[in-house]
Amino acid sequence: MVSARFWIFAGSIFCGICAFGQADSAPPDPLFTADLNKKLPAWVSFFGEERVRWESYHSDGYLLQRFRWGMTIRPSSWFKIVSETQDARVYFQQATPAPPYQNTWDLRQAYAEFGDIESSPIALRVGRQEIRLGGERMVGVSNWTNTSRTFDAARLTLRRGRFRLDTIASSVVVLRDGQVGSADAGNNLHGFYGFITDPVPSSTLEPYLLWRLQPRTAAESGGSGTLNAKWSGARWVGKVRAADYAVGLVFEHGSLVKDNVNAWAGHWLTGYTLQRAWAPRIFAEYNFATGDGNPKDGQHNTFDQLYATNHDRYGLADEVGWRNINHLRIGVDTTPRPKWAASIRYNFYWLEDAHDALYDTRGNVVAKVANGSAGRWVGGELDMLLRHQIGKSSQVGAGYARFFTGTFLRIATPGRSYNVPYLYFITRL
Repeated sequence: MVSARFWIFAGSIFCGICAFGQADSAPPDPLFTADLNKKLPAWVSFFGEERVRWESYHSDGYLLQRFRWGMTIRPSSWFKIVSETQDARVYFQQATPAPPYQNTWDLRQAYAEFGDIESSPIALRVGRQEIRLGGERMVGVSNWTNTSRTFDAARLTLRRGRFRLDTIASSVVVLRDGQVGSADAGNNLHGFYGFITDPVPSSTLEPYLLWRLQPRTAAESGGSGTLNAKWSGARWVGKVRAADYAVGLVFEHGSLVKDNVNAWAGHWLTGYTLQRAWAPRIFAEYNFATGDGNPKDGQHNTFDQLYATNHDRYGLADEVGWRNINHLRIGVDTTPRPKWAASIRYNFYWLEDAHDALYDTRGNVVAKVANGSAGRWVGGELDMLLRHQIGKSSQVGAGYARFFTGTFLRIATPGRSYNVPYLYFITRL
């Protein structure tokens, strides 16, 4: 039986859709938590969020609903405690509900922070928390998924002038519907992440070294053991007048039983904003990640994308991840009216190695032809997005992706092109 909460939140998304027709001059909407917090002592406050999204993926249409509620206790300017719970549910899905679609009533965040991670010369955050590194291309929260991602971690931040260094020891929280999420023993991610502001004007350089230990991993040479691998790289982002750019390179080295791990990946982006109506930003980007042509030679060459947030970085359909891929994307982002944003993009995909697989955004195999006879051309994808800000706290949006299968997918799968539409409403409470 569908719960009463479902009908309440289905009504909220209907109201969000109706808001498309509201005038841009509508008064800002008050937050429920703002009124609540005014009545509470200054050292305690609440925050919340509700999101509803309908989407159709491979002809399976379903409704995703996510509710978050949190509390901050700040007894002094240099110390705070944050806790947040989350209830994520899916309705009408053909498959059995499970993460990343459903995870009912779980503890999403619970940490103590000494100092301020974003501004203090020295700060420490300990507990269950979000971690975002490398524009989330390396480590992120994957907020588009209904359950999202957090880590049990300790994060020490040191800051001096233009320099900042984060030292992180963490384990990803593994979600199991109906249970409180927990980290798997021995599955750890540690590292150093730096920030250098203005190495050249209006830019940021982010060098890093990350170290992952993952037990019970299958080896090419037989058996299984602990993956011991390191990712070293840097990300450089900035602007030059109306132009913007981003460059990232990362190299992966390590061992797994008797196997050697050796892979790399790169990201290059440039954009230019025209000073005219709708302020169109024209951009192009190229993403690359190595593959493995021989799964039995004791050499792991397929790039491991770690805990990246991949949605919309390699296409809206989420059919392609940052592994064994060449990805070219061109597009235009516009603001046709205040509080409105629209985008149109086209993606081109080739496998880096025809003997390796096509991987999705979660690193799972989509299709593989081991002898390489299907070629490298995966296909193309057209993406269109539209969103509207409602007041200060709400947003409604829609998207559409059309995936056109290339030679590889036509040979390796039934080969049908498909559509991925979605519609969402999100509001802070």
